[in-house]
Amino acid sequence: MTSELPSAQWFKSSYSDGGEACVEIAWFDAGLVGVRDSKNPTGPALILRPGQWDAFIACVTTGAFGPHSDG
Repeated sequence: MTSELPSAQWFKSSYSDGGEACVEIAWFDAGLVGVRDSKNPTGPALILRPGQWDAFIACVTTGAFGPHSDG
């Protein structure tokens, strides 16, 4: 999987305002999703399975990662 990362097509959300505090994602085979910090494109990336991606999106949607979250 790591050999695919350099050629991945990373993109920011259409909701991004062009700021620097963004994450980027990339779609991979078998439903895997890459997530990385847009400010550090050569740094580490998370590779999530479909269920993990769904849980991640659910947490983002409910604000679980917000400034006042406990997690």
